[in-house]
Amino acid sequence: MNANATPRSIAEYLDQLRAALKGADPAMIQDALYDAEEHLRSELAENPQTGEAELLEKICGSYGAPEEVAEIYRNQEKVVTRALRPPPPRPRSTAWGRFFGVAADPHTWGALFYLVLSLATGIFYFTWAMVGLSMSAGFAVLIIGAPFFLLFMASVRGLSLLEGRIVETMLGVRMPRRPPYTERERPLLQRIGAMLTDPRTWSTLVYMLLMLPLGIFYFMLVTVWLAVSLALIAAPFAQMIWHLPLVQTDNIMYYVPSWAWPVEWALGIFGLFVLLHLVRKLGRMHGGIAKHLLVKMASA
Repeated sequence: MNANATPRSIAEYLDQLRAALKGADPAMIQDALYDAEEHLRSELAENPQTGEAELLEKICGSYGAPEEVAEIYRNQEKVVTRALRPPPPRPRSTAWGRFFGVAADPHTWGALFYLVLSLATGIFYFTWAMVGLSMSAGFAVLIIGAPFFLLFMASVRGLSLLEGRIVETMLGVRMPRRPPYTERERPLLQRIGAMLTDPRTWSTLVYMLLMLPLGIFYFMLVTVWLAVSLALIAAPFAQMIWHLPLVQTDNIMYYVPSWAWPVEWALGIFGLFVLLHLVRKLGRMHGGIAKHLLVKMASA
């Protein structure tokens, strides 16, 4: 099909728009396709007497041809990304500067909060998925079994959009801001079939189940490492002011010699910044997992 030919149907228009956006961020493509399809179908519903091909020819002149809309979205994405992106940290010329400069990166702290909160969100997602699947299996023999299962799967897709907003806010990874469009004019059974055959529906369910072990790992790693680092930083002051030991087992107390206090304090500071670097890398890694499992690929 000629990419420059006037589309004769909404499906052709969306195919041309998807092709024009090839190589762009999948989350942005999903948003663009949603907006375009919603606009086109709204125009078609308001003008039922006009043929689809004739209406699309008019819309291409007002809303824009697929290539024009794609260019608008690419430019808009650059502007919005530039406006929402936090100021980048000042470039560091030395290794020590780059090591300690991680604290100036807002994404580091966003990732830290996300990893700590992931235990709570992981418990919620895992519980929701397991209870939903279990109740769906239990209700399968009853008349309410099918409606309950479909409502549960619809809630999974809704939670994926919510998680995407959390990931984008805290981890800085571009996620969809609108769900995949569902044609309201299609028969109910076709819409249900489209939801159940969409790989993103099932990959979202996998993500929700995966969040519990990931959340436990993230929470334990961050809290234990952070506690040890802060304890090493505070221990010299606690021993000097309140005579508190570094470690106490039963009635045996272990104190650090005063000459080793600077070493102890330096180890705590070093461990804290190593944790910040690790947190930033884990945040990027998890953002990649979320993008792979929660975002509808352009070709899907």
